[in-house]
Amino acid sequence: MATKRVTLAEGDGIGPEISPVVVAILEAAGADIEFERIDVGERVYLAGQTSGIAPETWETLRRNKVLLKGPITTPQGGGYKSLNVTIRKTLGLYANVRPCVSYHPVIQTRHPKMDLVIVRENEEDLYAGIEHQQTRQVVQCLKLISQPGSERIIRYAFEYARRNNREKVACFVKDNIMKLTDGLFHRIFNEVDLEYPEIPGSHWIVDIGAARLADTPEIFDVIVLPNLYGDIMSDIAAQITGSVGLGGSANIGDECSMFEAIHGSAPTIAGQDIANPSGMLLGAVMMLTHIGQPDVATRVHNAWLKTLEDGVHTLDIYRDGTSKQRVGTQAFGKAVIERLGERPTILTPVDYGAGAQAIQTDSTHPAPPRSVKETVGIDVFLDWEDGLPADLGAALEPCAGEDFTLKMITNRGVKVWPDGYPETFCTDHWRCRFMAANGVTDHDRIVKLLGRIGAAGFDFIKTEHLCTFDGVPGYSKGQGE
Repeated sequence: MATKRVTLAEGDGIGPEISPVVVAILEAAGADIEFERIDVGERVYLAGQTSGIAPETWETLRRNKVLLKGPITTPQGGGYKSLNVTIRKTLGLYANVRPCVSYHPVIQTRHPKMDLVIVRENEEDLYAGIEHQQTRQVVQCLKLISQPGSERIIRYAFEYARRNNREKVACFVKDNIMKLTDGLFHRIFNEVDLEYPEIPGSHWIVDIGAARLADTPEIFDVIVLPNLYGDIMSDIAAQITGSVGLGGSANIGDECSMFEAIHGSAPTIAGQDIANPSGMLLGAVMMLTHIGQPDVATRVHNAWLKTLEDGVHTLDIYRDGTSKQRVGTQAFGKAVIERLGERPTILTPVDYGAGAQAIQTDSTHPAPPRSVKETVGIDVFLDWEDGLPADLGAALEPCAGEDFTLKMITNRGVKVWPDGYPETFCTDHWRCRFMAANGVTDHDRIVKLLGRIGAAGFDFIKTEHLCTFDGVPGYSKGQGE
């Protein structure tokens, strides 16, 4: 097999300390890899590239198709986009896979039987990063959930479970509140679940699911989640294994892939030789199976387990009674290298066999028939600070004209007109719902409505068409409506 060329980004913070240690372990284990180093992250940000990556670097990533990345620091303040999110979305790395395993009794944990995998959707949700300040008091962030994006990640989770002898898949969403966005993810989960009768699926509201994850994680096996929930839950799951520093992460797409630690760049401990390189190392183990070197992955992973088993621990996992030797970053890497070829005897050794197979997630179903979409009204959002909801309603009703009826006004989603309550706190951001008075409306009628609203002196800042799909409303009601 030809030497595999892999792009390497050391990263920021503790990245320049842990990355060389990981590379040294891989080389000592006989990994057939040639690393091509790139510079991304904080230095690139501060040099004027607000994305954290130079334009020419993209060709390196697309050519090699595999990236091993240290943690990245995104500078605080406006104008900087998360490099992690940018890479995942630009290269189509839709599946974020994060195994979370307890290493009892070697590492202290309240959850000795925990062995689960978080499969996180990586491209959509609030991480689309579409935000606007709309008024002096209110900003918004758009939550985007798509049918194909949901189906792809959910199908990936079930295929992962099937190929790795996992027994069940759970879905976490909040569709009792977000009935359209999270509701779509839940509906697709139920549909895909039917195609895998040998793998039981279950649904959890994310808050109680999170509570059970923190309390009894052993009841879960594979968990699939939208982007934001998956990011939060995977950090929690990694931490309760004993340390978030033990978590590795794979980001998988149809063409490219990226491997990293779950944790961030930890700048407060950078340069002190105390960081745990385990997360990035386990990300590298996932990389080795992905590129067809499972024997090296097995060798590295077992040496790492034997190091933990021998009580050689970095500061984050060192505990009196279970640990025997506290070591720094460099010494931990050397300890793993010394144990290459050994297998643990207390912890369960691993064997990656023939390695990972690419998971195909394209739907086998024909595209659903196009639904009949009809526009039945419009929500007009206003920046307005000049009075009470009743005053706004009285001033807007004449703007409706013959084509529309002003049905309601909400503030932060709560109906305040008509028949609102004086206790409801209001900001300067108002949603005014106009329904078509004579059936289905068109763009010309909407433009004329907005013209009347503008002529009346109102500052409209956003509109959302109210549509039905095969007669089913594709919009939410106001709270209290």
